Parts: sequence; structure tokens; C-alpha cells
Amino acid sequence: MLSLILTVLFVHVAIYLINTIGATTIDNLLWLLYLKLPTSTSRNAREQQRMKREVLQLKREMNSTSSQDEFAKWAKLRRRHDKSMEEYEAMNKSISSQKSSFDWTVKIARWLSTTGLKIFLQFWYSKTPVFALPAGWLPYAVEWILSFPRAPLGHVSIQVWSNVCATAIAVAGEIIGGVIAQAIGEKQKEAQSVPEKKAQQ
Repeated sequence: MLSLILTVLFVHVAIYLINTIGATTIDNLLWLLYLKLPTSTSRNAREQQRMKREVLQLKREMNSTSSQDEFAKWAKLRRRHDKSMEEYEAMNKSISSQKSSFDWTVKIARWLSTTGLKIFLQFWYSKTPVFALPAGWLPYAVEWILSFPRAPLGHVSIQVWSNVCATAIAVAGEIIGGVIAQAIGEKQKEAQSVPEKKAQQ
């Protein structure tokens, strides 16, 4: 089993990634993955796409048919289009309600596995020291702060370790993001300078 130090660290990494990528993006990705599974919802989604193509095809045929010159054909297409549109809208409502319940389930699972787990760990292990500090290295006041609120004196509490992890991950994320942005900017400058050099030659 993972040690308390790594568990807290991984929970904060997950929270940071979710906040960086965006919960909505993750929800949409999970929905697309869920639609790849062999479920009734995925069958309904495929049927919805088929109905959408059919509605668009009938709309194109209606637009290319003159309502005055070929009224009988146009009216028949109109009836088929209206019926297909009604079926498509009903299927769309069904898929939308299924997606809403899926999103709600994912949000609950995401909260329980990140923020909920963090709160639980901080409550359950509030008296458990994460790790010990070397004796006599730090003044009493610093040792007291690091053990706050309930860890034994001379140890680091889970609350302090949790805050350290969150801060360190945020700083590391900013540094990595800055390095990536700089590398992308330099590549773009190089790509722009190549045509300019060729034009000068």
C-alpha cells in the first residue's frame, strides 16, 4: 500500500491536473469513451447520428425540389422530414438526459476521489505524523507550526504536508508551463524566420 506521503502527493497531483485541464473537458472525454462501450446509450447515440444524417439528407432533397413545380414530391419529402425530425428530437432529449445523469455521476466520483479523499485523509490521519524531523534542527516554534494541528511535536502533520504538496505542484506546473510556452514560441520564431531568410537570399 502507498505511504501517506505519496498518497497525499498523488491526490494533489490529480486535483492539479483536473483544475488545469478542466473538469468539463474531462467530462466530455469520459462521455466519448463511454459511448465507445457496448451499451444501450452508445447504440442510441449511433442511432441519433444516423437520424441526424437522414434529416439533413431529406432537408437537402427538399431544398433541391421545387415546391411549385413538383409539389407532390416536395410534400412527401416534407412529411418524411418532419417525421424524422420529430424522432431525432425525441432521441436527442433522451441522449441529453442520459448525458446529464452521466455528468452528475462523474462529478460525484471525481469529487470523492480527489477533494473528498483529501478531506478524509486530513481528518482520519490528523494525529498521525507524516514524517519525523531531525531532532534539534529547528526551533520549537517552527516544530510546533509543522506539527499543527494535532501531530506530535517534532513531526510534520498531514495538513502541513498537504499544503506543501499543493504549493510545490502549483509552482512546478507553472515552471513546466512556462518552459513549454517558451519552447513553442522559439519554434514558431524559427518557422517564421526560415521563409524570411529564403526571401533575402
